Amino acid sequence: MNLKETVKQKYGEAALRVFEGGGGCCCGPKLPTGLAQTARMSHEIYTDSDTVGIPAAAITASLGCGNPTALAQLKPGETVLDLGSGGGIDVFLSAQRVGPTGKVYGLDMTDEMLALARQNQTKAGVENVEFLKGEIENIPLPDGLADVVISNCVINLSVDKSRVLREAFRVLKRGGRFAVSDVVLCGEIPATLRNNPELWAGCVAGAMLESKYKSELAAAGFVDIDIEPTRVFRAADVREFLSAAGAEAVSVADQADGKIMSAFVRATKPATGGEDLSKAKTVSKIQILGTGCSRCRDLTANAQKAVQELGIETEIEKVTEIEDIIKFHIFMTPGLVIDGQLKAAGRVPSVEEIKQLLVAAGGN
Repeated sequence: MNLKETVKQKYGEAALRVFEGGGGCCCGPKLPTGLAQTARMSHEIYTDSDTVGIPAAAITASLGCGNPTALAQLKPGETVLDLGSGGGIDVFLSAQRVGPTGKVYGLDMTDEMLALARQNQTKAGVENVEFLKGEIENIPLPDGLADVVISNCVINLSVDKSRVLREAFRVLKRGGRFAVSDVVLCGEIPATLRNNPELWAGCVAGAMLESKYKSELAAAGFVDIDIEPTRVFRAADVREFLSAAGAEAVSVADQADGKIMSAFVRATKPATGGEDLSKAKTVSKIQILGTGCSRCRDLTANAQKAVQELGIETEIEKVTEIEDIIKFHIFMTPGLVIDGQLKAAGRVPSVEEIKQLLVAAGGN
C-alpha cells in the first residue's frame, strides 16, 4: 500500500468510527489519539461559542491541529476552500463567518469522510456549503475562484506538497489569502520517524521543515509568508503519541524533542503583477549559456520546470560554445536568455523568477 492509500484508509476508518459512535483518530494512525490530539488536550482549539450549532459528529471527527477559520479572518460574502475538509467542522465555521452571501467548498478524497460531512450538513441545515470529492494535488475548481484557502493539519499528509501549494495558488483570486494550520518541523527528526508510513498518516513523517515550507510557498508564487508556532512538542508529547500509535520508534522520542510544532501558516497571492499565461505563450526560445557546470544544469532544470508550470511550449537551447556565449557580453556563466535578450548572468534564477521573466518577455 502506498502512502496516499495508507492515509486514505486511516482517515476513512476514522470517519467510520464516528458513524459508529466512537471518536475520530485525530491524526493518529491506529487509535483515537495522536499528535493533533496531544495539541488539543492542552490548548483549546475551538471555544464553546465557536461550536454553537455545529453537529456533534463534526466536532468529534475533527482531525486538525488548529483553527484556520480564526486565522483567516473571514469576511461576509467571501468564497472559501477547505483542503481536506474531513467531517466538515472548519467548513461549517467558515460558512457562519462568510454568511449567506458567501460560499464554502470542502474538498476531501475519502468517501467515508464526505458521507459524514454531508450528513452533518443536513443536520446543521447549512446551505452555503458544497462538499467535493477530489485530491488536494488536483483541485476540481477553476482558477481564481476562492478568496481564501484554508486547511487543518492536512498538507503535511500529501506526498507532493509543492503541487498542493501551486494548486492553492491557482484557485485563489488576486490578493487571496492562504491560511492553514499544519504540523511543521523546526529541526531534523530521526529517520526512524521519517520512514514510518504509519507516522505519515499520523502527521509526523510527512511534515516539512519550516524553511522548506517557506521556500515552497515562495516557489508557488506566494508573498507575505509567515509561519507562527502555536505549540512546540517536547519529547514527552512525542513519546506519548508514538506509544499510543503503536509505533516502534518510542526510543527516538528524545531526538525529536522541540523539533515538531503545530503552526499557523499564512501567505498571500499577489494582487497585481502576477502571471498572464496568454502572454507567456508568445515566448519562442530560451537559451541557457554555460559549459555544463552544475549551476548551468540547475538553471536548465529551473527553466524546464518554469515552462512546465506555465503550460507553454518553448524551445530550450543549451549554448555551450565559448564564442557563442561571449556574444551576449557576460563575464560569468550561467546565463539566461529569453528571445535573444539576456535576463540573468552569473547566477541561477528561481523557478518563480523565470516564470515572471517569461511572462514579462511575452508581453513585450
